[in-house]
Amino acid sequence: MEKSLPPAFSRPPHIIFILTDDQGYHDIGYHDSDIQTPMLDRLAAEGVKLENYYIQPICTPSRSQLITGRYQIHTGLQHSIIRPRQPNCLPLDQVTLPQKLQEAGYSTHMVGKWHLGFYKKECLPTRRGFDTFLGSLTGNVDYYTYDNCDGPGVCGYDLHEGENVAWDQSGKYSTFLYAQRVNKILATHNPKEPIFIYVAFQAVHTPLQSPKEYIYRYRSMGNVARRKYAAMVTCMDEAVRNITWALKKYGYYDNSVIVFSTDNGGQTFSGGSNWPLRGRKGTYWEGGVRGIGFVHSPLIKRKRRTSWALVHITDWYPTLVTLAGGNVSEAKGLDGYNVWPAISEGKESPRTEILHNIDPLYNHAKHGSLEGGFGIWNTAVQASIRVREWKLLTGDPGYSDWIPPQMLTNFPGSWWNLERLTDSVRKSVWLFNISADPYERDDLSDQRPDVVRALLKRLVHYNRTAIPVRYPAENPRAHPDFNGGAWGPWASEEEAEDWEGGGGPLRNKNKKKKCKICKLRSFFRKLNTRLSGCSNGPGQWEGERQMATETAAHSHFPLHQWTRAQGQPVTKAPRCLSLRTPPN
Repeated sequence: MEKSLPPAFSRPPHIIFILTDDQGYHDIGYHDSDIQTPMLDRLAAEGVKLENYYIQPICTPSRSQLITGRYQIHTGLQHSIIRPRQPNCLPLDQVTLPQKLQEAGYSTHMVGKWHLGFYKKECLPTRRGFDTFLGSLTGNVDYYTYDNCDGPGVCGYDLHEGENVAWDQSGKYSTFLYAQRVNKILATHNPKEPIFIYVAFQAVHTPLQSPKEYIYRYRSMGNVARRKYAAMVTCMDEAVRNITWALKKYGYYDNSVIVFSTDNGGQTFSGGSNWPLRGRKGTYWEGGVRGIGFVHSPLIKRKRRTSWALVHITDWYPTLVTLAGGNVSEAKGLDGYNVWPAISEGKESPRTEILHNIDPLYNHAKHGSLEGGFGIWNTAVQASIRVREWKLLTGDPGYSDWIPPQMLTNFPGSWWNLERLTDSVRKSVWLFNISADPYERDDLSDQRPDVVRALLKRLVHYNRTAIPVRYPAENPRAHPDFNGGAWGPWASEEEAEDWEGGGGPLRNKNKKKKCKICKLRSFFRKLNTRLSGCSNGPGQWEGERQMATETAAHSHFPLHQWTRAQGQPVTKAPRCLSLRTPPN
């Protein structure tokens, strides 16, 4: 089939997609930050800044929507993240972005953080459309040793080259290692042939680690966490400079498209800042879902400008496939739009609304009800949607304060809630005119019940298309000790078939095996209490404690059976959970 390239494209462009981890909205130079990012500032200034750009509040959801072009309610990943020990991954029936680019004749490479599941080999990046892969499979590793702990005593090495463990790369700072790998890929590839490189930096996720020379330039910062965080951002900026230099040196730049995106809001407890936006990573306030984004390319028709076109992370799938001359029409059910005309020519965005998410498993808001949602929607359910200028939130959207960048991470808890306490604790519905009030300070839900009702109906519409949540119980066989000390695929082919992609129960013929797994889970939880702990720094357990609280609330188990409070292992193992089988 002959390729259908956009006008003015004589040949498919080289595509470099750079994704950073936990970088806050305020943490880039051109957002008046105290952090130095000269290369990112220059690329954005010479390209198109996306100032109405949205991502998801946490890691796995953003990555899954980038790779599939679909909302997480349509992949079953609408709750939390994929944990290292879960038999779960990006659904195998999804045709991924790199697979579509391969069909269009592209060489495809991934460098960095995957975090889309790995319990069986079919889930690995090299089985999902990437010709090569160097990076980590889990969501959080040490920047030098590449160790990752998913609980006390549950630690393993996580750096992989292709489908093998890259033991020989230990000791190299990941930001440098990944930039060097991109340089090597460009040096050995033929620039006359199209290439797609997905660079998913680990930076600037915790643990807060950086070479000393980068920390020194921020020595005047009183906030130690932000000092380290700032150093990591600047180091990442230098890595982007090196990648851009390689594109020019090896003859790719003139026919290239560079996309830069964050994956979620910054974590304010770990040095990040989303000021002046409300909220932080893990929330559906603007501080959690409004991202940093820009496109830099010699192929853009209207450069050096700021775009206010509405863009969502799902839009990159159809946009990039179209740029590559691929066939988007064959990918049915996409939630993304081709936004290249809006970016390159300044045309109106085809997108008018964004479903931020519907999470039926998240803690239900105490004061939410079906009655409060006009009999249309249970406002206890965590959900958020934007339609044109209006944004609606229901349930518990997450931590809702505005946190100035100078806030010190060791302030007493009451200091973090000064503004939050002014908001009603009995609410479960919020409505904002985001175009006029991007900082979400003027709740209009009482004044505009007509708009609330209309947006609730849109939530109902989307919810009818949602598939069951894929969030299986953890499996003790995933322990790195059973895999030579490294995280990696652990399910046999037979087990993988029984799990049907990670979301369903074992078949009836394996009921006896399932009970054995229950006993093993109990055994290893007890064993963990006697093993030495492993920590990547303060705050490592925050997400796990939150997950435990959510899980306990929806599984009817007491919290003490689940939580690792203050980094301590659970003391009592729950019985096996029954899991729903996902649709075909």
